[in-house]
Amino acid sequence: MLRKILIRNQSVKQLIIALLGTLLGVLFLLISVHYLLKVNEFGKGSEMLGPNTLIIQKKVSNTTTLQLASTDFSKREIQSISKQPFIEEVLPVVSNNFGVEFATSDPMLPYFRSDVFIQAVNAKFLDVKSKQWNWDETDLVVPIILPRDFLVMLNTFMSSSGIPQISDELAKEVSFSLTLSNPSNKRLFKAKIIGFTNEVSSILVPVTFMEYGNHTFGSNIPQKTTQLMLSGKEKEFGLVEKFLEKQHYESKNSQLVTGRLKSVVSSLLGVIVFISFLTLLFSSFVLIQYIQLLITRNVYEVRTLLRLGYAPKVVCRVFVRYFVLLYLFICFISSVLFVLLKSNLDKQLHTSGVYIDLHFSSVSWATLGVSFVLFYVTTYYSTKRIVMKEF
Repeated sequence: MLRKILIRNQSVKQLIIALLGTLLGVLFLLISVHYLLKVNEFGKGSEMLGPNTLIIQKKVSNTTTLQLASTDFSKREIQSISKQPFIEEVLPVVSNNFGVEFATSDPMLPYFRSDVFIQAVNAKFLDVKSKQWNWDETDLVVPIILPRDFLVMLNTFMSSSGIPQISDELAKEVSFSLTLSNPSNKRLFKAKIIGFTNEVSSILVPVTFMEYGNHTFGSNIPQKTTQLMLSGKEKEFGLVEKFLEKQHYESKNSQLVTGRLKSVVSSLLGVIVFISFLTLLFSSFVLIQYIQLLITRNVYEVRTLLRLGYAPKVVCRVFVRYFVLLYLFICFISSVLFVLLKSNLDKQLHTSGVYIDLHFSSVSWATLGVSFVLFYVTTYYSTKRIVMKEF
């Protein structure tokens, strides 16, 4: 009864315009927040390297070939790189200065042996579980990360020998061995593959294992740092790339492309999130102003009801409930459109080679909930203020 009295004098055209604006604002906000988060996660977990991480080295030129220039990094150069405002952290990649043999040691596989090159990087640069990526002298098994090219080479050897090839999952289950040696000493260790990477050309081992090997089997030749692992700030990756070019450093092109893509898309989506927020804010203001206009058009009815003894909160509740239900309807329609658009957008991204996670982002739904709470609070207090003037 009260709703028919208080809501009857409204402009349907103005209401539709306000609702459409709010609908677009909510929809854009859902899409932009979801894809901003998913693009930031792009590449994470698909490789062993952490997000926005590069392995860099100095470019080899004619002067380095003639030994007129050095390809190793001095402590001063490392400190200079770490002081750059667009670089979060930089640490050396430690290499072995002793002999290493990698071999199969499982009855399921034929014997295969090869001299290899191993390296160690700080665990903070790797997307591996800390319990797996750890070693001390009491451990019986050394966890390793294998270059995918090495597995391809191993499968090629097996194929040419008429032996079934092994998958990634099987390779993580079978036994391997690492033999560390120098001219006077040798020791064999069991090894277990915990992951594969396309970004590193050497076998990765924990830092503690490398320290043990260099201390126990290392030569007297001073250790040189020829590669660095660095992480750049997400939205400033272009500055990282320019810095590397200026200093004549290089990295794998795939790492640069991924970092550049994430930096550009994250910046673009950040702008879209801001624009979507402004769109939702302005459209909500239009809707709230429409509420105020509706109350003004029904001021006679409001005054009459208040004089008849209706409490102001009862009158307020009629307006608030009506527009809150409208906003809930908008949220529902926006969610349906978001689900439909997401399916198509995900297909387009996968077609383009951007393999983002397909799950829905909980933050997007949380953003929708926050927008609803803010609308409810704003609507309630603005309605209460106008109704109380007539009390």
